[in-house]
Amino acid sequence: MHTKKWFMFGFILLGVAALSGTAAYAQTDVAASLYGSFSVATNGNGVHQSPSNSPGGLFELRHISNPLVGYEATYAFNRANQAYSLYPVPYPPCPSSGCGSTSAAVSANAHEITGDWLISVKAANLRPFALAGVGLLLNEPTSGQSNSSSSNTVVYVYGAGLDWGLLPHLGLRFQFRGNVYKAPDITKAFGSTGAFAHTAEPMIGVYLRL
Repeated sequence: MHTKKWFMFGFILLGVAALSGTAAYAQTDVAASLYGSFSVATNGNGVHQSPSNSPGGLFELRHISNPLVGYEATYAFNRANQAYSLYPVPYPPCPSSGCGSTSAAVSANAHEITGDWLISVKAANLRPFALAGVGLLLNEPTSGQSNSSSSNTVVYVYGAGLDWGLLPHLGLRFQFRGNVYKAPDITKAFGSTGAFAHTAEPMIGVYLRL
């Protein structure tokens, strides 16, 4: 009988310790980061499409429960100008009526909204993490441009990084995020390449633990 009581007592202690460990591991925070957006050019459908590289900003709301359960919602913004031209080069000979325009450039902004799943490990004031998610990429031409239109597409996100706690509720966040998506079709003069594009986003930011 005493053995059973001690067993139950030990089981309760283990449960309390596990819950305490989970509570100590858990973290909810908001973060803001600056990044560089570096995109690759794509070819397809007789078109060469070249995105511009630009700076951007990312905002995150993140909650981590344990090493395998973490999630976040993000919003990002950057300039996303697109240059289009005929492909391949050199162009075929022009007819007697002329070739017309062989290139076009569109000034645009990119808005990205995602939901991501995270795994992480906490060691002292360091927390390395990896993430994967999906969301919506909104490419919006700036006003006053003819022959342009909005383009919305699904975006797939992956990444990894490191949180470095400086104070109990404040720290630095270093991360790399990659986006995979269909090249945006924002000009009526040229169709999209229809190819998958990739954007690399190295970033640094600060987080505030709630």
